[in-house]
Amino acid sequence: MINKPAALNAEGISEPFSSEDVPWEEWSEGSRYGTRFRYLSGFGGANHVGVALEELAPGMESSLNHYHMLEEEQAFILEGEMTLRLGDKTYPMKAGDHVCFPAGQKAGHSFVNHSDAPCRFIIIGEKNPSDVIIYPETRRVGVRLMGEGYDRSATMEYWQGADVERKPVK
Repeated sequence: MINKPAALNAEGISEPFSSEDVPWEEWSEGSRYGTRFRYLSGFGGANHVGVALEELAPGMESSLNHYHMLEEEQAFILEGEMTLRLGDKTYPMKAGDHVCFPAGQKAGHSFVNHSDAPCRFIIIGEKNPSDVIIYPETRRVGVRLMGEGYDRSATMEYWQGADVERKPVK
């Protein structure tokens, strides 16, 4: 059974809701990565644009450093401060700051909270089912359509593995 988004009424119309009505979700990996978030767009029934209210705890990094080939992301800082890792540079960010990550911009991004207080921000992104995500530090390539990841260093030439001498079948 598929659960319908909570903000949909009996007629299937998405109605206004408070972000406080959206449950917090959390994830973490080791002592470095982790965040908690409220998936606002999912609660409201959206399918094409993802919007989440995120809270990054002190000392944590938001995700593996990455960039998207087909999907744009943006972040707006609501309260607190953190550091944006963008390519080989870092940028301090505070409440009121905004950043765009255009599709295909080949500079990995992630956030690190170096402060003593949580940092809250809105993250907005397309939900492109065909997106390819590059992780520069781990050399991973994620192919969303297939739900799989690949090692970027394991590349092939176009004709590698093909029998180029065998005659085509009639």
